[in-house]
Amino acid sequence: MTTTRSPKEIIRKALSEERLKLLEHEAFELIKYYEIPVPETLLARDPKEAYELADTIGYPIALKIVSPDIIHKSDVGGVRLGLMNRDEVARVVEEMLKTVSTRVPHARVLGVLMYRMAPPGLEVIVGGVRDPVFGATIMFGLGGIFVEVLKDVSFRIAPVRITDALEMIDEIKSSKILEGYRGQGPVDKKTIAEIIVKTSKLMIENEEISSIDLNPVIVYSNGAIVVDARVILSKVSH
Repeated sequence: MTTTRSPKEIIRKALSEERLKLLEHEAFELIKYYEIPVPETLLARDPKEAYELADTIGYPIALKIVSPDIIHKSDVGGVRLGLMNRDEVARVVEEMLKTVSTRVPHARVLGVLMYRMAPPGLEVIVGGVRDPVFGATIMFGLGGIFVEVLKDVSFRIAPVRITDALEMIDEIKSSKILEGYRGQGPVDKKTIAEIIVKTSKLMIENEEISSIDLNPVIVYSNGAIVVDARVILSKVSH
């Protein structure tokens, strides 16, 4: 995916189509503009195109249906993971397009998003929400059970500086896991902090964004990558 559009252009297009949620490839394009690490993503419109693009991405490949009318993609057969060669990719894209059109016949389908799956690592969440009182507010937490069950998160009002971001990381109750667990070494806190700061900048510079959810961000001993991004817009500028 080559970033050719500015955040304003991406947001303007979505709002002009009366969409308040960016499509996956738009969300990745937006955050990539802010130099937040994302996988290389390509949009295939048919099995032939998927076949031609697969080798350029590398394996294993994940596929996700791209449609403004489908919220829960896995429920309608719109997500497949771990594909290992271009013949398999082309076959699955063909199956996926047929399955989705049968299960959701009125959905507009733009194609299938293809990207190389990231190696396993520690999952964290970085998010932002536009609070009516405090304005842009940034959140950090560990992924999985830590955020869902324990609500183990920290917040700051934007703008967030690198020192604030490092404090946010150390503030959560489960921060010791970032130092290393189950034989794993410590993860790259500096890269997490940079993603938090860039998310803060993104929220400040784009008032049309109501909320952003980078979940999960997979963190390694050196570096990190955002493998899913959700961006919700607001019709009115704040």
